[in-house]
Amino acid sequence: MPDNSAPPPFSIPLYRRIWVANVASQFGSLIQSVGAAWLMVELGGTKTQIALVQASVTLPIMILALLSGAIADNYPRRLVMLVCQSWMFVLSITLCAFAWFGHLTPWALLGFTFLIGCGTAMNAPSWQATVGDIVPRGTIAGAVAMNSMGFNMARTAGPALGGAIVAAFGSAAAFTVNAFSYLGIIWVLFSWRPEKPTRPSLREDLGTAMTAGVRYVVLSPPIRRVLFRSALFGFAAASVPSLLPLVASHLVGGSAVTFGILSGSFGIGAVAGALSNRPVRARLTNEATTRLTVIAMIAGAIVIALSPWLALTVGGLIVFGWGWLLTMATMNVTVQMSAPRWVVGRALSLYQMCVFGTMAGGSWMSGWLAEQHGIAEAILIMAGVQVIGLVMGFFLRLPEVQDLNLELVGRWKVPDVELPIEPRAGPVHIAVHYRILEEDVPRFLAAMNESRRVRLRDGARNWALVRDLSDPDVWIEKYRFGRWMDYVLHNERRTHADRDNLIILHTLHQGSWPPPIVRMLERQVTGVTLDPDLSTETTNDPTRSD
Repeated sequence: MPDNSAPPPFSIPLYRRIWVANVASQFGSLIQSVGAAWLMVELGGTKTQIALVQASVTLPIMILALLSGAIADNYPRRLVMLVCQSWMFVLSITLCAFAWFGHLTPWALLGFTFLIGCGTAMNAPSWQATVGDIVPRGTIAGAVAMNSMGFNMARTAGPALGGAIVAAFGSAAAFTVNAFSYLGIIWVLFSWRPEKPTRPSLREDLGTAMTAGVRYVVLSPPIRRVLFRSALFGFAAASVPSLLPLVASHLVGGSAVTFGILSGSFGIGAVAGALSNRPVRARLTNEATTRLTVIAMIAGAIVIALSPWLALTVGGLIVFGWGWLLTMATMNVTVQMSAPRWVVGRALSLYQMCVFGTMAGGSWMSGWLAEQHGIAEAILIMAGVQVIGLVMGFFLRLPEVQDLNLELVGRWKVPDVELPIEPRAGPVHIAVHYRILEEDVPRFLAAMNESRRVRLRDGARNWALVRDLSDPDVWIEKYRFGRWMDYVLHNERRTHADRDNLIILHTLHQGSWPPPIVRMLERQVTGVTLDPDLSTETTNDPTRSD
């Protein structure tokens, strides 16, 4: 539940400036989305191609999410966002030129939207992770909701204006407006000078960073549950936005302006969802909030599918948009607050991969169902899939993570070792020796099970627990790292939430704390031979049997 003592997001000047610039950019992006979707209709695209306009924006998120998350956690996020925004600006200018000179085909249009979507995919984890860097932890939930509200404020007016621009001047004009909307956020990012860290952190290579991100999420039960639920949600929820051009042109018999009105209605509902986010989540758990919002989306989808009247369809879209926003915000906040800062970009990228990747699949499936069975039938079938996600909530509840303290402990110091060692030297083996009384063994084994999860989650390999046969009170926790640098990162990643298990081990260990730790550098002997000139003959052969 929200922390009412935390400052509101807009009281933080840097967040306020970036938020305004982002809203302006999103406003332009939504105007372009209307232009692209309606231009696909005018170009004679099939129903599947029309649905793929939405998929071409979401598919890059699935493809690039993990890479973009690793980049967000290992490189300056301001620089990453600046490069991505500049990339999208250049592509948008090129799209304008093709549109004005009439060189666009359905597949070329999908190609441009896909490439712009790649920029969005690379930018999103850095922006979302930056929120936690510039606002206090208690403000994160409010800031995420304000981000969603900002997007949907643009979605409220942007599509309607986009429809008017397309109707009056054509899709090329909509693309031009979007191209210039990037200039504001580029300027804000260019002028922002974030504080440099007090000491440079060790940087993982991208392959290692991506592996570490996947490993952390797989071994983090709260995030794992959110990702599974978000995948079901994204697949089913994609039907309404992806088929909205067909709803406007076929189910209610409208024009580009009608499409803009319907898109704006979705945005109105989403803004209402953002405004109600705080009071709803103050009264309900994450799971109860999600159940309520998914039920609202199912009801909205049924109305949209069956309504022959514009006014009733607008009402259904408002309800659907309200549920959409609150569901997305709840899952996003849960992921953000379940991951420490060192891995939050990768956790968010995997969340986006699940949501938007399945949305791409859901968009394609919706288009195929519309061609095979009809537009209304496709929406109703996908609403049925939402029911499956609703039922899964009784077995995989969304976690409550607001009270987790994921700040880094920051007390660990690199140990002094007699043998000089470089950061990339390895493999490194660690052995921690505990002395445990027999009556404490069950509690110790339970604590070791949690220790195993945390060690592996934070980068250790080959974890094992062994008992000394000559002294049964001695237990040795063994694990290894590929490099000394990985061992250092592992210990620097310890959070306050992880200390509870250490406290249990502290109480069980019979001896001084910390327990004896042996750090060993592995050496290979295969292929090592002794120079014959240095060998000596010996008569004391230990292998000789007399």
